[in-house]
Amino acid sequence: MNSTESGESWSQWLDFDKSNVSSIPECAGVFGMHASMKILFIGSTQNLRNSLLESLSTPCRDKAKRFRYMITESPDEVKAQILKEYIEKHDGKLPLCMERI
Repeated sequence: MNSTESGESWSQWLDFDKSNVSSIPECAGVFGMHASMKILFIGSTQNLRNSLLESLSTPCRDKAKRFRYMITESPDEVKAQILKEYIEKHDGKLPLCMERI
């Protein structure tokens, strides 16, 4: 998950805890979550902070150890591109917490 063609860039990986999530802006964007260096979830939202706060208590996503985010005005399109690249790299598989969606 690198920067996109439109120039947006990812934040640094941050520990997935309420303190870090509470400092995230309330704006549109995409986010990725991982545990043990495996991507668990890639999400898009109109409110990064609220979606990440919800993820703290969402089964599967609550297992994440770290997260990063990207502010973008077109989160769904950016997520679709990131997921496409992920699936191509991982033999057609989705991130673990997205397999049942």
